[in-house]
Amino acid sequence: MGVPGNFADRAPAGLADTELFAVDAYRTSFDARVVEVDREGARLRLDRTAFYPTGGGQPHDTGTLATSDGTLEVTGVRRQDGLIWHSVAAESEALPDVGSEVGGEIEWSRRFQLMRTHTALHILCGVIWADHGIPVTGGNMEPLKGRLDFPFPAMSADLGAQVERRINEEIERAHEIVVDFLPRNVADADPALIRTAAHLIPAVIDPLRIIDIVGLDRQADGGTHVLSTAEVGRVRVTGTESKGKDNKRIRLEVADG
Repeated sequence: MGVPGNFADRAPAGLADTELFAVDAYRTSFDARVVEVDREGARLRLDRTAFYPTGGGQPHDTGTLATSDGTLEVTGVRRQDGLIWHSVAAESEALPDVGSEVGGEIEWSRRFQLMRTHTALHILCGVIWADHGIPVTGGNMEPLKGRLDFPFPAMSADLGAQVERRINEEIERAHEIVVDFLPRNVADADPALIRTAAHLIPAVIDPLRIIDIVGLDRQADGGTHVLSTAEVGRVRVTGTESKGKDNKRIRLEVADG
């Protein structure tokens, strides 16, 4: 399992069999069956997938789907009305039929860069909460770059350097990273999750998937992460910006350690 945890009795029914990225971020290949084809939109829906769909500030995975007639490049993955669709670079006649078997392959270099980046942003959340008691209100990322917003009333000139030092200290501590699932009413009542502004997550999402950087940060999150903070590498804070009253932004980059 790509992210450890003992959650089999709490995860949504069938999730581990259909959304493989949710329980194993290190899985790069899988077999699946086509269950729906949108020929006009050049996209496919599969009975299970390891491709992460865009969401929660994390971009989608890319890779390929091998069919009996060739290989299709996966250029986009999105969730629509709860269903995951894979956009492919192909003409409509090249798309496989419903019921066809395909073999998926994730572009690992991109996936691992996003895993490292996402975990780095959670470390940033943990540091800001531990040192300032301030929750995160928004964020975004791309491979090896990301940013988070916090409701700081003001930012000191040396905050970026302080935060960078603290993030790298926590990386070096090699915190284990664990996944769990909690019923929504339990998660909403947990003071440890206040830092995530969990009320921003739609109420229909129940239970919540929780990512726990043990001893540092615990958040409701659906993305992919590394097994230990030691895998992140080295983080550099590249900028701090004021985006208005009570809205300050911190940008970071991830490099090899």
